[in-house]
Amino acid sequence: MIKTIYLAGGCFWGLQKFFDQFEGVISTESGYANGPTENPSYEEVCSGSGHAEAVRIVYDDSIISLKQILRFFFMVIDPVSLNRQGNDIGVQYRTGIYYTDESQLQDIQTIYDREEVKVGRKLAVEVNNFENFYTAEEFHQKYLDKHPRGYCHISRGYMMLSDEDKAETEEEMISRIGRLAYEVTQNGQTERPYTGEYDNFFEKGVYVDAVSGEPLFSSEDKFDSGCGWPAFSRPITAEAVNERADYGFGMVRTEVRSNSGSHLGHVFTDGPKDKGGLRYCINSAALRFIPADEVSQE
Repeated sequence: MIKTIYLAGGCFWGLQKFFDQFEGVISTESGYANGPTENPSYEEVCSGSGHAEAVRIVYDDSIISLKQILRFFFMVIDPVSLNRQGNDIGVQYRTGIYYTDESQLQDIQTIYDREEVKVGRKLAVEVNNFENFYTAEEFHQKYLDKHPRGYCHISRGYMMLSDEDKAETEEEMISRIGRLAYEVTQNGQTERPYTGEYDNFFEKGVYVDAVSGEPLFSSEDKFDSGCGWPAFSRPITAEAVNERADYGFGMVRTEVRSNSGSHLGHVFTDGPKDKGGLRYCINSAALRFIPADEVSQE
């Protein structure tokens, strides 16, 4: 069945580009949603008209479910940031899910509750009935297709998710990577200290995302921190991971995620000073190790 959902996730340039990659998404359109006035201009929205920059997503739910769409949505937003995503600040950059059918609410609530448990605090993402949507100016439609180097608060890595990441069901992923790796990477859980395969492991090679296989860390940057989890002084490249605030368990920490959205661990500022002072504390279950002599084959 063909259905429609409206999602607000910061600047609509990136959100539209992100959702255009998925099979089952029939069309996307950037615009201004759930505001008090009719047909606002971009300038009026930026001046505080009350509308949210949003993307209308028309999808075939026999190919891509609403749960899948929302799982991808939460992959690319900071759900606890109020009226801000990335460098974009203002009420127009609020996050929101605007449903067009009451039957969508159950799936929305299921994913919403799961995300709230994951971050450990109340989300700033509003869930409301769809009220109105005004198509944005042509300049804004498919903006990043027309301007590939244009600004985007969403990491470029998210724009090219693997087919496996897009289509794999929960059961299929658990079967492929294991229950613990699934709980860590998808639900933000933490393995028990000193139990991980790579805690006391220092072979030469590269550590990749257990889910997507993308390179994350090098053995050259691994050190023994004594914390009970693998520790690295830096990622393999600056673009290999994404960081965002984590308020879970009554703490304020910096979460580390891969470009495909896997939760990896956290980064702290108590690392070796001669290596930059950072400690990337990463779950073994989120990683797969590739020995140095096999890296070229991968």
